[in-house]
Amino acid sequence: MEEIINYIKTWLLYGNADAAQQIGYSADEREWPKYKLVIVPNGHLGKDIVLPDLSAPLLESWSPDDTPDSMTYVIRTDLIYNAFFFISRAEELINDKRDEHGRFLAAYSILGKRNRLMMPVLDEYARLLIKAMGLELPHAGFAHIYLTHDIDTIAHYRHLRGALGGIWRGEWRQVLASWRDIHNDPAYTFPWLIEQDRKVPLAESIFFVKHSYGKGYDYPQYNHHSPDAHRLRKFLEWNRVTIGWHSSYYGPSSIERRTSRTNELAIHRSHYLNCPISTMRQLISLGVTDDFTMGFADRAGFRLQTTRSVLWIDPEKMQLTELVLHPLIAMDVTLSNKNYMDLTEDEASYLCQQLIDKVRMHNGDLCLLWHNSNLGTDTYHRALYPQVLDMITR
Repeated sequence: MEEIINYIKTWLLYGNADAAQQIGYSADEREWPKYKLVIVPNGHLGKDIVLPDLSAPLLESWSPDDTPDSMTYVIRTDLIYNAFFFISRAEELINDKRDEHGRFLAAYSILGKRNRLMMPVLDEYARLLIKAMGLELPHAGFAHIYLTHDIDTIAHYRHLRGALGGIWRGEWRQVLASWRDIHNDPAYTFPWLIEQDRKVPLAESIFFVKHSYGKGYDYPQYNHHSPDAHRLRKFLEWNRVTIGWHSSYYGPSSIERRTSRTNELAIHRSHYLNCPISTMRQLISLGVTDDFTMGFADRAGFRLQTTRSVLWIDPEKMQLTELVLHPLIAMDVTLSNKNYMDLTEDEASYLCQQLIDKVRMHNGDLCLLWHNSNLGTDTYHRALYPQVLDMITR
């Protein structure tokens, strides 16, 4: 338990371990004079899981003898427990509501119900602690920028099912054009995406590749040993982008591991953003070090209530793990799909600007997801994505 408490204190202070030692976590007033600041526990950490107190924490001055020289700051809102609650995803243990895909949605969460997704409250806690400790606030900017793309399909028409579907819908010209040259396929937007990503010089461009054998919701599927997949891989490697693992809708498997390149398994995102707590443990056992799944499918915003990457804490085993969670703040289909936010282009642009500004203010890690297959003429995302990148660089 002490390891978890120390990690959270240090993480809240942006890695300042020395200052973290000056923060106490105790309800015993006899202990308080040892510290510059004390957070009073609510008694639930490591014992049971309750919803956090999301009211604004107050900074009080306390002294055992009412003299300024012996003053200690006290916060009676349990910021340690609140941080644990969100970064561990503990809420999913006390709320069993899931959608048809088994996902815990924003609509079910305390964050969605209380309209809290636009405010990274843990980073606000961090600012309060940093000011109280007399430390310098982090400068505005981005610690990291991750422009990520899930390759759910390489091309719409270059497999039998897609070609037959296209012909059935009267799209036979597009089918023939795609078969003549994959660059004519509306889903093959990789050159354009890489060109756009390069407009953000400090960004890391990550493409998540499937390795599972297609079935059910994994369709449309592609054989990653096929000539098209082989040529795409060479193209991505030549352009020096990062390649990660996009695990199956049905969860990661040892079969995928055996048929994949080991270095690609370290970086992961689940298909459909479907990653229950049980899957997190499986990812660790398979050697995953960094997960980019942590965003709600139905709402953009701060699912982990932070803009910063953080180590996952297993809320059942109460163990600090080595799995790094990278918060995903916005996905293209979340913004536009009618069963999600159903925003217009202008509304989506405004929302992205608000989220990006929050990440910049807290010197956080900006992580976005745009699919290569969602840039056709029937969506606004080919127009919106360059706007979003311009928000980052301006």
